[in-house]
Formats: sequence, structure tokens, C-alpha cells
Amino acid sequence: MKRPILTIAIVATTFFSQAQKKTIDQRVDSVLKLMTLEEKAGQMNQYNGPWAATGPLTNDDKLIDQIKEGKVGSMLNTTGAVRTRDLQQLALQSRLKIPLLFGQDVVHGYRTIFPIPLAEAASWNLEAMERSARIAAIEASAAGVHWTFAPMVDISRDPRWGRVMEGAGEDPFLGSLIAKARVKGFLGKGFGNTDAVMACAKHFAAYGAAIGGRDYNSVDMSLRQLWETYLPPFKAAAEAGAATFMNSFNDLNGIPATGNGYLQREILKGKWNFKGFVVSDWGSVGEMINHGFVKDNKEAAMSAANAGSDMDMESRAYIQNLPQLVKEGKVKLTVVDDAVRRILKKKFEMGLFDDPFKYSSEEREKQQWNNADHLKAERDMAKKSIVLLKNDRQTLPISKQTKTIALIGPFIKAKSDNLGFWSYDWPDDSARIVSVWDGVKSKVGTDTKMLYAKGCNINDTSTAGFAEAIEMAKQADVIVMNVGEARDMSGEAKSKSSIRLPGVQEDLIKAMQATGKPVVVMINAGRPLIFNWVADNVPAILYTWWLGTEAGNAIADVLFGDYNPSAKLPMTFPLTEGQIPIYYNYYNTGRPATSDSDRFYRSAYIDLSLYPKYAFGHGLSYTSFSYSDITLSNSTIKSTEKLIAKMTLTNAGNFDGEETVQLYIRDLFGSVVRPVKELKGFQKVFLKKGESKEVMFTLTVDDLRFYNDKLQYIYEPGDFKLFIGGSSDKTKEADFKLVK
Repeated sequence: MKRPILTIAIVATTFFSQAQKKTIDQRVDSVLKLMTLEEKAGQMNQYNGPWAATGPLTNDDKLIDQIKEGKVGSMLNTTGAVRTRDLQQLALQSRLKIPLLFGQDVVHGYRTIFPIPLAEAASWNLEAMERSARIAAIEASAAGVHWTFAPMVDISRDPRWGRVMEGAGEDPFLGSLIAKARVKGFLGKGFGNTDAVMACAKHFAAYGAAIGGRDYNSVDMSLRQLWETYLPPFKAAAEAGAATFMNSFNDLNGIPATGNGYLQREILKGKWNFKGFVVSDWGSVGEMINHGFVKDNKEAAMSAANAGSDMDMESRAYIQNLPQLVKEGKVKLTVVDDAVRRILKKKFEMGLFDDPFKYSSEEREKQQWNNADHLKAERDMAKKSIVLLKNDRQTLPISKQTKTIALIGPFIKAKSDNLGFWSYDWPDDSARIVSVWDGVKSKVGTDTKMLYAKGCNINDTSTAGFAEAIEMAKQADVIVMNVGEARDMSGEAKSKSSIRLPGVQEDLIKAMQATGKPVVVMINAGRPLIFNWVADNVPAILYTWWLGTEAGNAIADVLFGDYNPSAKLPMTFPLTEGQIPIYYNYYNTGRPATSDSDRFYRSAYIDLSLYPKYAFGHGLSYTSFSYSDITLSNSTIKSTEKLIAKMTLTNAGNFDGEETVQLYIRDLFGSVVRPVKELKGFQKVFLKKGESKEVMFTLTVDDLRFYNDKLQYIYEPGDFKLFIGGSSDKTKEADFKLVK
């Protein structure tokens, strides 16, 4: 009984030895030829580690045996050099000794937690976002992680959807650039380097358009809308080197994404020629039963595999059913071989066949555990992510010589709430995470008195702490408040019908404003919130999102003017939930309303303003910037020519500062209706006070292309408007014409 096994082992060793001299594709084929159908199904099977979960925890007392039998190709939620080494050793006891891939949700940092992705998107700083992903990859790979389930590149126009915190906002142009930056950061110098991790673009596709903003809900849209708005960031991620894609929970026009051949086979692996592999989201193969698309796990495995889903995360549909489906002719062997070939290729590219333990280094893990340079980069990213929404009467920045500062609110001394959703909790977090209290304390001298009152809890109705807060506030020269969402109020499965400030926090703000003292409100959140009374009455507002490990220091940098805020909103902030979905790049109708007085027989609510509270691209500075009129190189261009748009930006205020100059266009007449504005470029320009600089943008015909009703990516001659400004709603404009 043992002789055949020994013979196979010798043959396998010989193949692997010879394969060292072959190309990766040849080495993949060499392994594939040795595999049984059951082993191939094993490579397409991903299990959760038994320690933590990002979905319903699955315990399997046969997990170790299945790894030894080659029935597991990948594991998620498995980190640490020791733990990954131990599991990899089990995999090397399998017949063919094929190493495991270890995947993890490294969404905005691993040991060093960076701002949530939506906050980073507010920086509009691509270099900083790439550096953030680079550091996350360095730290995660040092802990044995090969693969991150990030970036999420879903476009979303509905802040009720909790997962907006994980993406880049509402705009496909900005979202595509951010997707590219994050993928490049994870990849570093390329696969095989020990500090590179495989990126996973998710969720494919249109998950951010879930009806009603309800997580996991259906998505119903035209194919033109899909191609124009929701697919561009995915294409950008693929072109940037994303190793994998994750399909989404939603159905798209009646077909679950996991079983959607149009998405996975026709677009991703066909039109885009994607060479990586597709992994399901947690249990999404089996969840097609709940959709009513298949009747059981066997049909689910058949549908998903034939549609192009290469790896099954935690449904156990492939491992239990694929071999039989192939034998019955319901799934072709070529389909299975293609999926396994894609998975094996990534393992070879990561160098796991040459050294299965190359990422499981305790020494490297220890070196990266408390990297001071990483904390410095996190602080820099965090301060770049803070949006100054309002600053009346120059309330900010606060002087470091202020005699008494009252710090009020449930987040002033918070630690873990600064991390936000999709972050890791470490035993020493209480010492590592910088609270607002700690950050302010590090800025002011001994002559400044700091007073504190929590005032209220995050999400209850008690006002018992108001009296103490009022007493502290009355003694202060300025009141600094920190309110918002707890870290588990935005994220996966955190959709909300009301996106107001929780509990009695707004009432606490009203009590502070009633003292007559200057009030600064800082809002922590994972999504756009609605806080109209605050916006209308409080003189200074900073949107501080969830900023990560160095949150308190970054906030203090901005509060006291050591850093002049420059962030801009990547999502429109609604006036009320009744406006949702609301976004800047909408289509006009046959009866467009032009103002709030022009509502009747118009595309508008009769009881609600047309305008959001804060527009896409909005964000102030401690200084002020003035924009000159736009000068165009020509009023008419041909398709072979470039259009150059110039304007002069002047820092007209009293602080040095950075402005994000934004370029939009509008195609006035076309074969299909076009958005009223489309972002087509931006530049971050730093100016000293009193300084001016000419800013130049170059447009080509490619910037004017769009998908027509036949899904052809074309341009059309005609009339255009060009807009340049500091936000989508405050721009200068010029006209030009495109001719043949």
C-alpha cells in the first residue's frame, strides 16, 4: 500500500526539481499534471482560521486533516509568523506539498492603523495613499500574510450604506486613481519580494449601488451606468496589477455576481484579459441558494465555477461538489484547470513553492512591530485627511497660548474608537493609540489649563453629564468638542436609515454653543452624517473621520495650526436623508430646477432644497484662495489636438496652504445624456501667503469619451463647458468646441 505513495512522492520531487529551470507557466503545468481532481478542488477551497472571523465563525474539527490531505488551498484570518508557519508545515505534509495562501482583511493598516479609506480619499493625495498601502503591506507580510482583501473600489452615492467607509466615494475618476495608488502600494517592487502582498479589488461589481443603501441588497441598473460609473475603478485596479478580484454579494440585474458570467468571464477575463483569479466573498457561493438562483450547494458550485469564480470562500461548495460535477459533465475539466492554474501561478509568483516559509519570519515580524517611521507616516496621512468644513470668525487655528481649553465629548479620551471599522485590536492599544486629549496636551504649555467633561455617551438619551460639561465650558476661553459615531456604527452590515449624530450629542453641542464661548466641533465618522443645526450655528467644524493610531496627534496638528487643513470631500453630504442618493455628477432632466425657488413642474422636491449641505470637493483652509478667469489655448480643437486650460491661483490669506484645484467638464449635447459635471483632473498646489501660481491642465479627446447606448467608448464632436475651482459647486467656467 505504501509503495505507490512513495513512488508518487519521488516523481513529484523530480518534477519540482526540474521545474526550477522552467518558466512559471511551465512550472504550473508541471504541478497541474500531477494533481487529482480532488486536489484541484482543494486548491479552489478557502477556509477561515479558527481564531477570528470577518463572517459567521465556522468551526471545523477536521480542518487540520483537510490541510494535510491537500483539500485547502487558502486560509483567511490567519496571521503571525508562528501560526502561519505551523499551518504551512501541515500543508507540506500533503501529497504534493502545495503551499497555502494566507489572506487577511488589511483594509487600512495592520499593526499601524491608518485613516479609514474614505478619510484617506478626502486627502486627494495619491502619493500618501500609496505610501499608506505600502506600509500596510510591509507590516502584514512580516506577519505571514500573502494577500489582502483590499482595496474596496466600489463607487457609492448612498451614505446610508455602511461600507462607504471602506471605499473612495462617489466619483469614478477619483476612485480609479485611488484604486491604482492602493494596488501599487500593496504590490511594492513586485511579487516575490517579501514585503509585497497580493491586492484584491472588490466587490465585483456594483455593490455600492445596493438599493436603499441596504447592505447585500439587489442592484438594478443599465449596462451603460455600470460601464460608465461602477466599472472604471476595477479596470484601473486590474491594470495596476491587482492579483485577484472578489465578487460581490449582490445580484446585478437578477444574476448574483458570484454566478455572473458576464462580469467574470466576459468582462474581467475576456475584455480585460485579467490573468489573476477571482475569490468569492464570504459564503457568497452558497448564498446563491438564498437568492433563489440555485436550489442547493451542488448547483451553486456549478453556477459559480462556470461563471468564473475560481475560489470558494467558506461555502464548502467546491470541495464537496466539484469532482462529482466534473464527472457528470456539468462543469468542464478545463474550467477547473483554468481556475487552479490561476491560483497556482500566484503561489509561484509569490515564491511560495521555492520557500513556503519566506513570509513567516519572526525576526522580520518583530522588526516591524513598532516601526516609528510608520507611525510618522500615519500621522501625516491622518492630518491630510481632516476636512475643514467651516471656520467662521477665524475660530481656528487655536493659539497655543490660550489660557483655558475645555475638551468636551464622548471621544475626547477615546482610544479604540479612533481606529474605526476593519481594524485590528492589539493588547497594547491603550498605550499606542493617541487620544485627542493626549494630542492637545502635547501641544500646549504648562500655562494652558485643560478641562475635560465627557458630557454624554455616544448613543443613549442620558443628559446627566451636561451640567458638568457646561460648568467646564463656562471656565474656558474656547470649547473643543469631539462627537460622532462609534467605530462599529459604519462598516459591513452597518446600513442605517438615519445618519444623524447618535444619541443626545447634538443637544450637548447646543448646550455648549449656548455658553457664548467659541466652539469647535470635530466629527468622527465612517460616512457622511447629517448635522444641520451644528453646520448652521457652530463657528468651526472639522470632519475627523476615524483617523487611526496617531489620530490625537494629527488632530492637534490641525487644531493649533501646525498643519493647515487641505482635504476635500470625496462624497456629497446630504441636507437630509430624503435627498439620498445625492451626487454631483447627475443627469439633467427635461424639466431641470435651477434654484430653490424654481420647484414646481420641475425635477425637485417641493418641500426640500435642491442643494446638499456640503458639495463633492468641498473643503476649506485657514487661508483663502482666489481663482482667476480661465484661459484656453483655443476655443475650438480637433480630435488630434490637445486643449490647454490655464488659470492663476493666488493665496490671498494669512497662512501658507495647499489647495486642491479641480477640473470638470460638461458635454452639452450628445447621443446620450451626459452628467452636468464630470471630474477630469486635479492638482494639489502649495502656496505661501501672498504667492500666486499659474495652474495648467491638458485635455485630450480621451478625456471626452463616454459609453454610448451600444456600450461603445466614443467621443462626439460638439460643444463643451470646462470648469475649474476649489469644489464641484464653486468654479470658474469656459466654453470650447470639439470638431472632427
